[in-house]
Parts: sequence; C-alpha cells; structure tokens
Amino acid sequence: MQNSEVKNDVVNVATVESSDQARRAAFYSLLAGLLRNAPDADVLAYCLSLDTTDQKSELGAAINTLVLAAKHSDPQRLKEEFHELFIGLGRGELVPYGSWYQTGFLMERPLGQLRADLAKLGFERSDDVHEPEDHIAALMEVMAMLIYEGAPQEQQQLFFETHISSWAKDFMKDLSVAETATFYRSVARLGSAFVAIESQYLNLTA
Repeated sequence: MQNSEVKNDVVNVATVESSDQARRAAFYSLLAGLLRNAPDADVLAYCLSLDTTDQKSELGAAINTLVLAAKHSDPQRLKEEFHELFIGLGRGELVPYGSWYQTGFLMERPLGQLRADLAKLGFERSDDVHEPEDHIAALMEVMAMLIYEGAPQEQQQLFFETHISSWAKDFMKDLSVAETATFYRSVARLGSAFVAIESQYLNLTA
C-alpha cells in the first residue's frame, strides 16, 4: 500500500504532533508489523521497550503480556509459529482477510468497497505486494498513515468502522485461541484491547 509509502515498521511518533495521536499511530503500526511478518530481534527489542507502568487497564495488561511473551520468544520459533498460523501448506490456521470474515470467501464485495475507499484516500497497493488489500496488517497500516498525515477524525472513524471494527474483534478472538499460537496470543490480546479503545475514542471525538 502506498501513500507517500506506507511502511510496515513503527511510525516515527516524533513527527506526530499530539501525544494521543502519536500513541494511536504507534499502536496501529506495531500491530501491523506483528501481523504482517514474524517479529525479528529488532521488533522483539521494540516490544521489550514498551511502557509497562499501566497495571490497571486491559490495554496495560495486554502490553505487559506482550512484553513478557517477547522476553521469552525466539525469532526462529516465531517464524514457524507465524507460518503455521497465517501461511501453512496451502492455508494457515487463520485467514487474516476482511472479506473472509465478513462473507466466508476471499475477494468478495467488502474488498471491492475497500479498494474504492482506498482510491479516494489516495492509497494504492505497492508493486511488490501481491496479497489482497483487506489483510488485517494492511488495514492497520492505513490507519497509522491516516493518523500520521492528520486525516480528519470523521474520515478515520469511517474507515475504522467500515473496514476494521466490523471483523477485527472476531479475528483477534480466533487468534487468541488458535492451537498453534503461543506468542501470538499476546498479540491477540493487545489487538482486542486496542480495537475496543479505538472504537470508544473515535465515537467520542467524532
């Protein structure tokens, strides 16, 4: 996905003016990176650097769980876990695409609507990306870029509600109980907590 180029790594939060917006962009970017590829040593190190002082909220608990999981994870084993979950031999245990969760099939109407909305926003798929645009990681990347570029809150809310919140909760729930998931159960908990908070935040600020 491109719009001055969407990156898979963590958004440079220093360039986002509001601390709240920086935090939102960073969470979206982190989730995108974790769901796009198996985390390498650098990504694990970033996870270990997350603020763990919040001991009361569900998001704080999820961050602490992710940090603990990262502390005890090996990059090679994570590659195997990621492959089993999302790639597999023909298909992984989970299918991380919006059309699949919303219709039971790939490349269905939700993907067509997404492509139209992305075109209106000025996003296009990178030449080296061959998977459909409704991959959960790609959608997280788009939200990160909308925040990074200062898109109107109403625009962010519409994209989030149309293309993410409509199915991400179910995806994260499935990921949390996937048989082959170990580290990724902590990712699921973080994703669930963050999507719930985003829904509240966007409804309050729209």
